[in-house]
Amino acid sequence: MSDIIQLLPDSVANQIAAGEVIQRPSSVIKELVENAIDAGATLIQVVVAEAGKASIQVIDNGCGMSETDARLSFERHATSKIRKATDLFALRTMGFRGEALASIAAVAQVELRTRTKDQELGVKIRIDGSKLVEQTPISCPVGANFAVRNLFYNIPVRRKFLKSNQTELANITAEFERIALAHPDIAFKLYNQDTLLLDLPTANFHQRIAGIFGRKQSGELIPISVETELATITGFVGTPESAKKKGARQFFFTNGRFMRHPYFAKAVATAYEWLIPEGENVPFFINFQMNPERIDVNIHPTKTEIKFQDEQMVWQILLAAVREALNRFNAIPTIDFDTENKPEIPVAPSYLGRSHTPNVPRTSMPAQSAAILSSYDHAHNIYNKDVSQQDAAIPQSLIDTGAESQSHEIGSAENAIQLAGKYIITADDVSGLLAIDIRRAHLRVLYEQYLTSAEAQRSLSQGMLFPQEVKLSAAEASFLESNIDTLRKLGFDIVVAEDRTYMLRGIPLGTEGLDPTQLLQNVINDALDETTTIAGESQSHRLALALARRAAMPAGVELSAEELQHLLTSLAACKNSAYTPEGLPTYRRLALSDIEALF
Repeated sequence: MSDIIQLLPDSVANQIAAGEVIQRPSSVIKELVENAIDAGATLIQVVVAEAGKASIQVIDNGCGMSETDARLSFERHATSKIRKATDLFALRTMGFRGEALASIAAVAQVELRTRTKDQELGVKIRIDGSKLVEQTPISCPVGANFAVRNLFYNIPVRRKFLKSNQTELANITAEFERIALAHPDIAFKLYNQDTLLLDLPTANFHQRIAGIFGRKQSGELIPISVETELATITGFVGTPESAKKKGARQFFFTNGRFMRHPYFAKAVATAYEWLIPEGENVPFFINFQMNPERIDVNIHPTKTEIKFQDEQMVWQILLAAVREALNRFNAIPTIDFDTENKPEIPVAPSYLGRSHTPNVPRTSMPAQSAAILSSYDHAHNIYNKDVSQQDAAIPQSLIDTGAESQSHEIGSAENAIQLAGKYIITADDVSGLLAIDIRRAHLRVLYEQYLTSAEAQRSLSQGMLFPQEVKLSAAEASFLESNIDTLRKLGFDIVVAEDRTYMLRGIPLGTEGLDPTQLLQNVINDALDETTTIAGESQSHRLALALARRAAMPAGVELSAEELQHLLTSLAACKNSAYTPEGLPTYRRLALSDIEALF
């Protein structure tokens, strides 16, 4: 039998490594910017075209590289950061594996121009798919200028799986924001084509947060600070009033490196127990300074996961730091549990209870969402979205495809009853009963109304007495300006100001009770969310769904007979009355034979 084990060519090995390290254009930016930080740069500029698919350019004023180092840097496992295995457990730099440049060069066309301060001439190196094409001396500034073109040009299947330009640009700005937050002492600029998306001068941490997310966000923050032998924790957490159901900005950094850590996020959430409704989250921007020998950043190719040697102790320190900050902010009443004659602790307010159903007053059907949500902003998403076992396997043909569903009369309000504030029980037009989910039914009705509005040349908008200023992040602003016509058709009267600032003069009908600026941000973030699943991939569909989710009735609504009939009639008129846009059933039928079988 002949031998079958072979060593892979370097080009193939690099492409395999690229599959772990380079997943999308934002991955390229992360690796190149982190290298620039390690090079001591004080100004880093990033320029992208076609959301990084056509080109990515990263320019820094760091120390630069000699001709030999520049050529060697593209070899796999070539690194200046480590010399021996034990160095992996005392890392003080962003990059260290020596895989990034080799991985990028394996799946793109790369040009590097670089010079050190002690050299009169620099060097230009061009590599296409791991193959050296050119190496010549040139005149260039001190630092490094990387140009990465045609990402995945030699792996078409990988390129096919890239998302839309809008989604990839959102990923780029999110990655850029994370790095810029971690290093406020460095100036950053981000360009999309010729448009300057972010211009961040050197600043302190609080100023950097304001520069990226606006003064409103930075004004909702409480400082935290604690120093122990194990860890120093500094940064900011949000006030209880800044909590939201979705889209809260949450960032952890360890030794200048962004990380994801659900366990530590739970510590922050624990500090806010009974201060915010269940399911809501506060923003936080928290830095950990740790002895690098007590953490391991080498457990994931993207280096966004970090293992802590003293995880439980750090969790306790973080919890105590956040609680102490909230106490100083007077968010938590101070009670001495060690004294005698302990004070009686009052029962938590009913609106914070886990199973409370708000007593929502009746209101006219067309504007009922506004009245409900104006008084019960935090109750908006109490509705239990869990899907039962029988709901889980919904035929794809029944999910929203734009085709009309089999229509029929969806009951009558004359003998309808409401159950648990969540369902309508009514006789159907055949024989038996229908159980209709109120929120899902309303969501379907609103979705089709908003989609019709978004795709038509008309707008259903309610003017605001006092226009409000909205400051958006770079990702949000980019999305808004790319979809401003659709947003206006949905009812958002938006005027572009400057520097990611906008004036909101009107909002969609039926949302008058919601906070206008928060509504706009929530709709944008929901539409940007890649986990949003609907059959239509157009932004009109995604925006219509995002707005319908925010405006749909919460649980606990008591409807009059007229309002019941209006909802049932509107649902019956929908193209696909049986399912929400995500494919969840709006109603279930219980046939007469099923009822008889119960007896």
